[in-house]
Amino acid sequence: MKGSLVFVVAAAAFLAPAASLAFDTGPTGKDCRECHTLTAVEAAKLLGGAVEKVNGVAEAVPRGLWIVDVEGGGRKGVVYIDFSKKYLFSGSVIDIATRDNLTQAHVIEQNRIDVSRIPLGDAVVIGKRDAAHRIIIFDDPECPYCIRLHAEVKKVVEQRPDVAFFVKMFPLAMHPKAKDKAKAIVCAGDRGVQLLEDSFAGKELPAPACETQQVEENIKLAGQLGIGSTPTLVFPDGRVMPGFKPSEKILEILDGKPRK
Repeated sequence: MKGSLVFVVAAAAFLAPAASLAFDTGPTGKDCRECHTLTAVEAAKLLGGAVEKVNGVAEAVPRGLWIVDVEGGGRKGVVYIDFSKKYLFSGSVIDIATRDNLTQAHVIEQNRIDVSRIPLGDAVVIGKRDAAHRIIIFDDPECPYCIRLHAEVKKVVEQRPDVAFFVKMFPLAMHPKAKDKAKAIVCAGDRGVQLLEDSFAGKELPAPACETQQVEENIKLAGQLGIGSTPTLVFPDGRVMPGFKPSEKILEILDGKPRK
């Protein structure tokens, strides 16, 4: 139960509209939020130990609900409690008009990381190393979605010379050859970009040209940061976003505004 509440953003469930509309106004026509309150202490009691910690409570965008910031297993997430305090929701709130996942956006904000914790000396750089905007990617050299993202990354660099991507090798256990490939890429230094592209193209890579523990260090760091999948992008402001993103979405997130 504890884990399922923290990682609610993995689901794409909608909240029942009846729950969000039932408490707009009371029988007197007054806004029910004037009468209903919920504190973090009270929310923790209602959850009954289902989460390790309640960090805060605020009114949710769907009226009639509170969004409750919770924490467990080193990660932060949210659940929703309705104004009657009888019902708990652990799905995603999605804006129908824009298709934006409001829950996911909130959790991403809650889980910002300090990018200075990520050393970049071993990273494969796509773009100019001294670019004004640096986006970090945790990549697996055999990950199919990383291959797709790589093409979009090159589009971004072509459009925006002020953006560079620093690719950290993060091989997943499901790809048994990925670790040796990752080490070969790290050992290649400036030639690592070409080896990464060779791997994405399905070519065999040479054996690692050095002894390095950097890949193991990257795996350890990813665990500490709560990163468990590839590709995962880390934006300059610390927002962590897993999964494939098209070039226009990457720039929209970076610039903080929708692109036409």
